[in-house]
Amino acid sequence: MKSFTATPNDDGVRLSRFCEKLCPAMPKSMLYKSFRNKRIKVNGKKQDADYRINCGDLIELYINDEFFAETSVKNETVQKKYNHQLKIVFEDENVLLVYKPQGLLCHSDNKNEDNLIDIVISYLEFKGEYLSAKENSFTPALCNRIDQGTEGIVIAAKNYRSLADMNEIIREDLLEKKYLAVTNKPVNGNYTAFLTRDKQTKKVTVTPKSISSESKDIITVFKTLNTKNNINLIECTLVTGRTHQIRAHLAYLGAGIIGDKKYGIAYKGLKSQLLCAYKVIFKDIPDKNSLSYLSDKEFELKESFVKSWFEKQ
Repeated sequence: MKSFTATPNDDGVRLSRFCEKLCPAMPKSMLYKSFRNKRIKVNGKKQDADYRINCGDLIELYINDEFFAETSVKNETVQKKYNHQLKIVFEDENVLLVYKPQGLLCHSDNKNEDNLIDIVISYLEFKGEYLSAKENSFTPALCNRIDQGTEGIVIAAKNYRSLADMNEIIREDLLEKKYLAVTNKPVNGNYTAFLTRDKQTKKVTVTPKSISSESKDIITVFKTLNTKNNINLIECTLVTGRTHQIRAHLAYLGAGIIGDKKYGIAYKGLKSQLLCAYKVIFKDIPDKNSLSYLSDKEFELKESFVKSWFEKQ
């Protein structure tokens, strides 16, 4: 049996989610059977899987040790990931907006490659803002992600409440995301189409009409900011946020992104597409949301590889 006292970062978390984090090796069927068999208790009493934890609750798990996470090994690995070159766009006690360069993964791909979330976690551990040894199940997390070959702003949450509330902001479309792209053709206007993803090739196709039940509508707004030497710097605003939306939508419009080998135009000397998530704008966030103080605030990268590359042409 192992027991845990709920921390502020566990407050409001569903009991089943709490247990899944602690016991990642345990099959869900076995976990829910443990609820029925009273092998999971809160404050000495049986509780349902949907019970919302309160800070200070004593949670007892009568579960075999092999199902629990080996946190000490994980934390040692994460600490080695931190580098002092993490570029911070904005930071307070709840959230962290950081710059992700081209080539860096947002999350681990199980190949032990450096990735943004491990760097963020180890940065917070270095500052003493996140102490993994004192947390039961919460780990700082990314609220949005961008492709490995795309640079730009990524939002991380430092605590559970901020993670839940930032996810709500994104889900309720209260965050506007703007990108910069370099293309071979100017594009201006509000464009709609349909996007269909091939799960085998992991590539998407854009068409004027829906072609299957898997097709999803897309809306993207494009504005050409500058043109020189037959290349164009375009601002792209996502109205919908689908996989590879900007890259595929521009290619569909005949304005492929330079450096994009999958959808756009391969270019000598460029390993990735010239696409940057350069600005985020928070809309009117309800007062009940703990991050409502971010209402009407916008955060922009002043420097980026995409901008500097375009300026040098």
